Amino acid sequence: MNKHLKNLSVTLCLLLIHFMAMAQTDSSAMKPSELKTHKSGNWADKVSIRGYMQTRYNRLLETNSQLKCEQCDKSWGDGGGFFVRRMRIIFYGQISDQVYFYIQPDFASSAGTTGHIAQLRDAYLDLGIDKKNEFRFRIGQSKVPFGFENMQSSQNRLPLDRNDALNSAVSNERDLGIYFYWAPEKVRKLYSSLVKDGLKGSGDYGVFAFGAYNGQTANQVERNDRPHLVSRISYPIELGKQIIEPGIQAYSGKFVLLSTSSKVKKVSNLEYLDQRAAASFILYPKPFGIQAEYNVGKGPEFNKATDSIETRSLKGGYVTLSYFIQMKKQIIIPFVRGQFYEGGKKHELDARSYNVKELELGLEWQPWKTFELVVMYTFSERRFEDYTLKNNFQKGQLLRIQAQFNF
Repeated sequence: MNKHLKNLSVTLCLLLIHFMAMAQTDSSAMKPSELKTHKSGNWADKVSIRGYMQTRYNRLLETNSQLKCEQCDKSWGDGGGFFVRRMRIIFYGQISDQVYFYIQPDFASSAGTTGHIAQLRDAYLDLGIDKKNEFRFRIGQSKVPFGFENMQSSQNRLPLDRNDALNSAVSNERDLGIYFYWAPEKVRKLYSSLVKDGLKGSGDYGVFAFGAYNGQTANQVERNDRPHLVSRISYPIELGKQIIEPGIQAYSGKFVLLSTSSKVKKVSNLEYLDQRAAASFILYPKPFGIQAEYNVGKGPEFNKATDSIETRSLKGGYVTLSYFIQMKKQIIIPFVRGQFYEGGKKHELDARSYNVKELELGLEWQPWKTFELVVMYTFSERRFEDYTLKNNFQKGQLLRIQAQFNF
């Protein structure tokens, strides 16, 4: 495995050198009159700001206050109330022909019982290698290219939370690393329009992606000097008025546990195999939409039969169906999602063991571009167990409401 990781890392470096050489060759071949010049001016003129805020309430028609979801929404169940789920301000801009930057803090993070703490989500630059930026490297903390819904912004997603099956791969969807992306100019424009037109696109993460990242999830330091490696291939295809996007992705590495109980049995260095592969299929809502993903793999998981954390198999996925309704300037999108997941969550205490089955019925209403309201009724069955909390199976229903402000 170590030899394999080193070989892939060398491949990434060679790609960087190769495309930098290509860029230099292209520039030297151009006549002086063809070279682009940059006008001097205030750097702030090239910077844009946008953002969004989400406020939720999950306690209406609740049937079980012990039904919780730590990763998706900490205001579920007992002790929950009105909750600011996200408060994001995004700074971004194309500061030169081939350099783009993106910085996104979140002002609704939490630490213990204290909420509304600022925490970095994204901080990266895109370095274009060719004139059209079809080949580019992304350097910094950003989303790991694994799973369509993981990369889809929470500002655009229909269900209030990401599915457990693929989101358990990367907490907060992000990590520090370097990623290579390639997509033709035509496809990059299509990616942009799928978001701009309200069709719930994922954004531009390339037709082909390959990268190396720490593997400890966002805002965590590297713990074993062994980067995770990830690759993804996904291509949007226009079929008449319809657009589909099939995709496959996989990653591999070693994960070092972040939190364990004192008496749980575990390997001495807390390092476990962490591998997954996934398939995605998207039919964009024009007007009927399908979004489906499934992943399999291996990772750390608590085993209550042995009171130990072991490398075990995992599996799970989801299907979301939606229907896009345009009423003058208003948009209404009813949707339904079914999901299941069997496996561990490596970033939680003792790599907590999960068995999730869930059905969600929802409606998104956009009376204006600046405001969205989502109402969603959830039927949930969750078994989540660690060394302290064993035989913990919770079943219930709840009505969830979210108001979102876009600016």
